[in-house]
Amino acid sequence: MATATSRSVNYWSQRACAKAFWGQQELPPYRELLRDTLAWLDPQPGQHWLDLGCGGGQLTRGLWELSGGTLAHIDALDCAAANEQALATLRRQMSPPAEDEIVFLHADFSHGLAGFGDSAIDGVVSGLAIHYAESFDAVSGRWTTAAYEALLGDVQRVLRPGASFVFSVCVPRANWWIVAYSSILGFFVSAHPLDYLKRAYRMLRYGSWLQSQVKIGRFHYLPIEVVREKITEAGFVAVEDRVSFAGQAYLIRCKKPQ
Repeated sequence: MATATSRSVNYWSQRACAKAFWGQQELPPYRELLRDTLAWLDPQPGQHWLDLGCGGGQLTRGLWELSGGTLAHIDALDCAAANEQALATLRRQMSPPAEDEIVFLHADFSHGLAGFGDSAIDGVVSGLAIHYAESFDAVSGRWTTAAYEALLGDVQRVLRPGASFVFSVCVPRANWWIVAYSSILGFFVSAHPLDYLKRAYRMLRYGSWLQSQVKIGRFHYLPIEVVREKITEAGFVAVEDRVSFAGQAYLIRCKKPQ
């Protein structure tokens, strides 16, 4: 049975955890995943997109720049309020510049997407985030996948017919040491090597916490067959997947039926 402590501590919402991941784009595995994810996106002028679990905002930036600054709106949603600062910094660096078109939403998607209307979104993207949707069943005293499944259903609901959902999730038994090892060469080309090492260490430390929470069923590093089953049950079609992130993540693309 989960303890009160394991139910209450969630580092994702804390500033220290958010800051540890702000520099992740310097690490080769993250650059690989970002590149692979952006290759599966096709933002069109005037569209409204949603970045679920936006973190430091790299996918939001990628969406904006892929569209040539023609998107009407991007909602960047995250449970860590500190990520609004990272997104504000990125917004100033975007080319072309972005202003009111990109909005940070401080919210926990474990509670769903009630703020979005049916078929209101033209595309949803998420990087290594949705498998952290958490739900605890007080009756059985166990963590469940209910919030994860409900979130998939909510994404399907808010997407317009024919729109895509592109997201990544960790593989079962994701090895954060492999991510760290794959990042070693980045130390030698980083403009700030000591900061680079600090970020790599912090992410490795948080990776250990994540694995402990996966083991008790709080977070969900699932086999691709199970992920595909849940996507299909949520009503998505045309499901594709590949491996990225130094072999530690599945990248998935699916569509809402027309």
